[in-house]
Amino acid sequence: MDFQLGGRVALVTGATSGVGRAIAQTLAREGASVAVNYNSSADAANAIVREIEEAGGKAKAYRADVSDWAAVQSGVGKIVEDFGSLDILINNAGFVERKAFESTTPEDWQKQIGSCLYGAVHCCHAAAPHLKKSGHGRIVGLIGDSSRVGESGLALAAAARAGAVGLIKSLAREMGRYGVTANAISLGLVETGHGQEWLDANREKLVKFYPTRRLGKADDVPPLVALLASDSGSWITGQTISVSGGYCMV
Repeated sequence: MDFQLGGRVALVTGATSGVGRAIAQTLAREGASVAVNYNSSADAANAIVREIEEAGGKAKAYRADVSDWAAVQSGVGKIVEDFGSLDILINNAGFVERKAFESTTPEDWQKQIGSCLYGAVHCCHAAAPHLKKSGHGRIVGLIGDSSRVGESGLALAAAARAGAVGLIKSLAREMGRYGVTANAISLGLVETGHGQEWLDANREKLVKFYPTRRLGKADDVPPLVALLASDSGSWITGQTISVSGGYCMV
């Protein structure tokens, strides 16, 4: 890939593992300076920063719980202070727990909706003035296909991320005049986001839902993120694009 992201600054939330980690590494290889967001995994965040720097890129770790508006606002301010701008926002962070809806509690609602929906709202709101100033700002939100088709046990995450899609579409209309695009990438089941023991026990049943007859890998996602973050994706906005092996075709 050569999406020419040199000189641009990207914030990747939830960047310490899985898809977020792969996105941070890819954007750095494409030339972007990467703000690696984490909540509790400082060692993992610093390890990613070292990997990027050893490969010749630029990165720095920033701690912020995306469900905490003040922490997000402060973190974005520090990123702009350190790097001079913010051009790309990748909303990847989120807490998801599979549980029957009747068994959930208000605490469950707060944790999942707080991270998956309010987290996106907080990050977009804090980043918006900087993305407008950039002239080529990009917002990419990572959601799950459960928010498009529904899925047993994931009602809270599905509802929260469906809300995040509404946010993305509205921002695409509102901010397009400033050169900002906003899109969502809707994922099927990616192996790194789930316990290996559960995956191994259910793999044969799970793959039957995927025309490609395999589950996703973290590296399946970053190429599309890089495209949407680049000038090559400047006429793609307000879209929800599935990267899901055909699980969702709407």
